[in-house]
Amino acid sequence: MACPYLANQNLHTDDSGQETKDGKVSVRYENYLCLSKILTAQNMMTTAKGETYVHDEHLFITTHQTFELWFKQMLFEINSARTIFDTDYLEERNMLVVISRMNRVVEIIKLLSSQFLVLETMTSQDFFDFRHLLGNSSGFQSVQFRMLENRLGVRSESRIRHNGEDYIMSFLPDDRKAIIQSEKDKSLFEFVNSWLERTPGLEPGRFDFFTNFRASVEAMLSEAEDMAQNVQDPKAREHENHENENNRSTFNTLFDEKAHDLLVKRGDRRFSLKAIRGALMIFLYRDEPRFHLPFQLLQCLTDIDEHLNKFRYNHACLAQRMVGNKLGTGESSGYHYLRSTCSDRYKIFRDLTSLSTFLVPRDRIPPLNNLMKRTLA
Repeated sequence: MACPYLANQNLHTDDSGQETKDGKVSVRYENYLCLSKILTAQNMMTTAKGETYVHDEHLFITTHQTFELWFKQMLFEINSARTIFDTDYLEERNMLVVISRMNRVVEIIKLLSSQFLVLETMTSQDFFDFRHLLGNSSGFQSVQFRMLENRLGVRSESRIRHNGEDYIMSFLPDDRKAIIQSEKDKSLFEFVNSWLERTPGLEPGRFDFFTNFRASVEAMLSEAEDMAQNVQDPKAREHENHENENNRSTFNTLFDEKAHDLLVKRGDRRFSLKAIRGALMIFLYRDEPRFHLPFQLLQCLTDIDEHLNKFRYNHACLAQRMVGNKLGTGESSGYHYLRSTCSDRYKIFRDLTSLSTFLVPRDRIPPLNNLMKRTLA
């Protein structure tokens, strides 16, 4: 698009309202961006209701409209990644595209968190001057943000009930349909789970990473238990034995499918056992060329969880700053509800964050055989 600030020479308006230059259509900056719609969409209630004009209402509206535009962009990026993942084989060139777009999502979430700082330039008294005009409207009613959560992989059963009801009841019928459909569609989490289950090296007969890794961990745990028995001080020995028991129990959730299933049932784990083993293999062998990009993607997904949690926390802090412990708009419990969403139950890829639990010293990582070295080269 040409720079709109350059001199517009030889421009004429055709019958459709578009400007032409030397017979060619030239789209103007304001038309391309639909600025006439965007810049006239800040309709202040204090003016419409004939009440005293409140300066900071304009900031409140502009900021929230900006949130919605960025939510739309994140949905655009996430949906494109879901489409790329919807295949039995993910080409390396497409992996670069996914990483680029997910990194973009991370940066957008960071930007959204910083927008709360702009809102905090408004005092609680300034907000109070027009808050009563908001009626039942609430940020909770953002259809796009709920769809964003669902597209990423937040489960309905993990959500905190809103005013004692299912979150879907806060939306209009047409919006409910869109949100329910976003719950039914395969989420990014589900696509990533299936992709991790196809990690090369998990299958027996080729390298069988997991069998080799388990043997290495068993040897490491046995050595640690033997060393603990040689500790002379009773308290220190008891501490060592307790730590070794915890380590063995923790690794058992990786070795024993029933132990893993129990964690899934409790809501403490989400990925399938095979997917977790695939992710662990990528973490341990991330220096191998074929695992460079998968490792970057897993790191990026972890960042999305981390920064979404910070976004929710910053929102909760803003609510407390503005309304204290009063009910929020829309009759929600305000700060207390928002604060309750800043928990692991809303984290989608928390299993990736927990992978560091199963890392072992480099000399304990099973060496690759020749076949796997060629595969990952």
